[in-house]
Amino acid sequence: MRVKAGRDMMRSSRSGMTLIELMVVLVILGLLAALVYPKVAGQGQKARVDATKAQIRLLEDALQRFEVDNGFYPTTEQGLSALVAMPASGRELNNWQEGGYLSKSSVPKDPWGNDFRYVSPGANGSIDISSYGADGLPGGDGTSADINNWE
Repeated sequence: MRVKAGRDMMRSSRSGMTLIELMVVLVILGLLAALVYPKVAGQGQKARVDATKAQIRLLEDALQRFEVDNGFYPTTEQGLSALVAMPASGRELNNWQEGGYLSKSSVPKDPWGNDFRYVSPGANGSIDISSYGADGLPGGDGTSADINNWE
């Protein structure tokens, strides 16, 4: 019986070591996650800013094609929707491109789900296109800063 009791004690102490080893591994993984997560989490917002800049460039290109075809940019009142549907009001469009100037049938929203701001004639050029960033409000810093086609 004595031998059996000794084996049980050895098994018990081995199980305890395994649990301690598991706890050490979990603590190490927790520390690594605490170090890596903040760096990875900020990349999502940076990617949204980059996507917004790309969308603004695409809108600018579509507006330039509109201007080449029609001789003028859509007015502020006609807005960016003039790129997907022929405006019913304003100057006459004799050369409006059938199917519109965007690949989709609707004007995209910025990555935060907000509408782009469009002004024509713009204060900074022929056209001004802006996104108010993550907070959806004018101004701001970091990912909440405005993103504009003239910058």
